[in-house]
Amino acid sequence: MKKILVLLCVITLSTAAFAQEKMEKMDKMKSEKMAKSDDGIMMKDGKMMVMKNGETMQMDKDMKMSNGTMVMTDGSMKMKNGKTMMMKDGEMIKMNGKMSKMKMDKMKDDK
Repeated sequence: MKKILVLLCVITLSTAAFAQEKMEKMDKMKSEKMAKSDDGIMMKDGKMMVMKNGETMQMDKDMKMSNGTMVMTDGSMKMKNGKTMMMKDGEMIKMNGKMSKMKMDKMKDDK
């Protein structure tokens, strides 16, 4: 009887440890995916900033997005169809070329 109880305890503890390890891996993958989804270029305080892997740095060269849009260091953009536009403060273009507005709390965190 004691052997069965000991065996059940060992199985229970090893299952709990395995579940904890799996949860940690899932959390890490989720945070990496979120960081990657935030990658892009934004206009902040009149300066072009590149966000990559959770880090923000000043844009130092023109960049081409995956949809063919070119983003210049002065904030101008030239779409694949030839249309041009100027980015405004708080606007962001993701690496796939989709435009979005930066969330206010995100802009405050970077200061």
